[in-house]
Amino acid sequence: MNPVILESVVTCPNCGFARRETMPTDACQFYYECARCQTLLRPKPGDCCVFCSYGSEKCPPIQLGGCCCPA
Repeated sequence: MNPVILESVVTCPNCGFARRETMPTDACQFYYECARCQTLLRPKPGDCCVFCSYGSEKCPPIQLGGCCCPA
């Protein structure tokens, strides 16, 4: 099994600004504010968090084959 990647580069769909962020390992991150344009990002429909929607890596629970969202 591959090690879990804990960092992801989040890219704002509004302005294209990208920033490396450390992902939480035990919760979804439902909101993320772009440091450049202050757009508030939310997950796309079907994704559990902003990292799964806008990050270079999926969130740790998804990487491990699960889901970070409560049932």
